[in-house]
Formats: sequence, C-alpha cells, structure tokens
Amino acid sequence: MNDITPPTAQDTAAGRPALRRFAIVGTGSRARMYTKALVTTHADRGRLVALCDSNTTRMGVHNGIVTDAGHDPVPTYSPDDFSRMLDAESVDEVIVCTVDRTHADYIVAALDAGRDVITEKPMTADLEGCRRIYAAQERTGGRVTVGFNYRYNPVHGQLRDLVRSGVIGEVGSVHFEWLLDLRHGADYFRRWHRDKANSGGLLVHKASHHFDLVNWWIDSRPREVFAWGDLFFYGDENGRRHGLAADYERGHGSDAAEADPFALHLSDSPDLTRLYLDAEHEDGYRRDLNVFSPGITIEDDMSVLVRYASGAKLSYHLTAYAPWEGYRIAITGSKGRLELDVTEFPYTSPDKDETTPVRGMPAPKESTTARLRLRRHWAPPEDIPVAVGEGTHGGGDTRMLDSLFGGGDDGIRPDHADGAHALLTGLAANASIASGAPVVVEELLKG
Repeated sequence: MNDITPPTAQDTAAGRPALRRFAIVGTGSRARMYTKALVTTHADRGRLVALCDSNTTRMGVHNGIVTDAGHDPVPTYSPDDFSRMLDAESVDEVIVCTVDRTHADYIVAALDAGRDVITEKPMTADLEGCRRIYAAQERTGGRVTVGFNYRYNPVHGQLRDLVRSGVIGEVGSVHFEWLLDLRHGADYFRRWHRDKANSGGLLVHKASHHFDLVNWWIDSRPREVFAWGDLFFYGDENGRRHGLAADYERGHGSDAAEADPFALHLSDSPDLTRLYLDAEHEDGYRRDLNVFSPGITIEDDMSVLVRYASGAKLSYHLTAYAPWEGYRIAITGSKGRLELDVTEFPYTSPDKDETTPVRGMPAPKESTTARLRLRRHWAPPEDIPVAVGEGTHGGGDTRMLDSLFGGGDDGIRPDHADGAHALLTGLAANASIASGAPVVVEELLKG
C-alpha cells in the first residue's frame, strides 16, 4: 500500500508544492464523499491525514475506503483529542461532518488553532454557535467554507447569471417551493435530525441550502422573516390520524416493519450495515427509527416570508411528504420573470428496485431534469436551454469538491458570512413559528 501522508520535504526538493493536509471530524454517511475524494479522484490535490469521531467502528469503515483505494489507513482520534490531532498530523484544514449542533465547537477550535475549515451545511444549528464562529473568524482571519453544494449545480449558476444580467430588471419577488418525497423527507424523521436541538429543524438543516441560493441569486440579505410551521404528516399522532402508523420502534429486525414502505432496512446494504448497525454497540445510535413514533420535535410543513435588504420579497414553502422530489422557482422583476422547474425524482415507489436497492433509502439524484423559461414583458415566453450536471445534486457535489480541494477563489465558494445569512433566515423563521410574530433579523442578532 501507499502511505498517503505526504513526504513534504521530498515534494519541496522535487519542486512540487506540498499538498494541503485534511482531517475529517464526524464519519457518518455524508463524510464518505470527502474521504473517497481525497483518496481517489482528488488525491492529487489534497491528503487525508486523520479521522476524528467518538465511534471507532465508523472510523474503521472510512479507513476501509482508504485502504480499498490502495493507501495505508490514517490515524484515528477521539473528539477529546481533536486539538492534539491538529498538531500531531500537521493538519491544514478540517472538514466538519458532525451532528449540526456540534459544528461550532470544532470550527472554533480549528480556527483558534490556526487551521482553515470546511463545514457541511448548515454552518451550525443555533444563534449562539453562529456568534462564536463569527467571533473566531474575526480574531483569527481563518477561512471557513460552508458546503452549499447547490451553488455548484450549473443550472443554479445559469439562473444567477441571468438575474445578474438584468434581463428581468430589478428583482421584486421570489417564489420558491421545495418538495421532499416520501423517502427523502421521511429520512429526516428517522435519525438525529428529528430532534430540533440537534439540527435546528428543516428550516435550518435543509432550507439553509435554499435560503443561501436566494441570497446568492439576488445579492441581498434577509431583514425580516415571518413563518408558520407544523408537524402535519410524521409523528405518532399524525400516523394514527392518517392510518399510516405501524407498531414498531425501529426498522431493523422488526416483523412489523417489513410491510411498512416508510421503514428503513439498513441490512439491505452492506455499507450501511458496517457504518451503522455494526457501530451501534459503541454509542447506541439508531439510524432507522419509526417515522410515526413519538419524540419528533421538528416540522414537516413550513411556509416562510422574507423581506430582503434590497426590498425584494421571498415566499418559500418546504414540504417533507410529497409524492415526488423537486422544486419550482420563479423570480419576478421590473422587466419580466424567470421560471425554473426541476424534477430530481418523478415519483416514489414503495418497492425495492434498481433505483432504490435499499428499502426506505432516498433514491440517488442522478437523473435530474430541468426547464428554464424567460417571460419578458410584452413578449412570448422563451425556453432557455439548460445543462444539468452529471452526478448527485445536478453535478453540484463534483463541482464543489473541485472547488474545495482546488483551493482557489472561483467566485462561488461560500464563506462564513454566507453561512450565517442562510442560517439566520432559518433561525428567524423558527423564532417566528414559536412566537407567531415577524422577526427582524438585526433584533435577533442583538439577542
């Protein structure tokens, strides 16, 4: 096998720049994308030098990815040894993939140790964490990048370019509807995201993607937010009311779950078995809870109104129990309107098939279709050709990895300010749901 720790002195002597050294903290499913990239497709751009997690089994799964790629396993560390890891492995940049509520802890510790940070979205899950990250970045000058992969979807970049070109004039309003289907939506209600203390709810964990896109498209920031939100579909009471409830605690090993299309069957997948079932003995984390069980504190149906500094207004709706997956966007300006319709998955099958080999898991978003239409004032509509990227999230993941590990400024890479503005929209929406009143973002920051 090849040692993936770079021989810095040899590289320098040979005239090659030393590759940046990355450590990943949090070794769940999403983190696999970064591990795989650093030992395969992007191994010439960066080195994976350490893993950090409270669960040694999951770190072992990631090291399996490393060894399968022909490299020696990397050192592993517990969260208590995070700071020691940074020095021991000469880490340049930390990739944070932990539970959302802990993001700020690792981001701040890394910045204070002089390291840069890439964090999965959302940047953090609460206002206090946001303040801590901002303060750490200001005192250290370190770089924080938020993994808003939807910015890298070429269709979204095309929409931004059209808005910035002035083809629809000054933007007055944005309508944005996002639909999570019965597999993808349900998945947030099986795992740690179902607890708002962990994730901030879907208006933080999921919608931060969408709020960031709007901020980016119209080049503005939220000023005032009003929202409604309910747990309408999932949860024990709703399951009984709609006749959907099944009597089991978790999918694995349950006879009652066999006929439930909402159940997740981790044992269908050797990868998920190794990553979760085989790791449960260490921390008790169960990835496959019943979506119609008690204990869910997040909403599944949310409406948000936002007024921006520019004067533009957003009407946003997120549904987590739709029969298909995709979204509709309309941006209306003083000269016309742009309409984007995207289908990420056209319908949800209850059965195991070639698109969903693991019963209950969301289908991969690898066959996205999109239609972009320009409606100018006093003119017939024009269909604008769009090029949907290949791979997951409309090509966004691949392009994002190129940006993150390329290290340059591509004009897309979101920083801590972008992460904060997207987060603040969701946090203000949560506060509005709780109070029943509009929330001024500036007042929210004052606390």
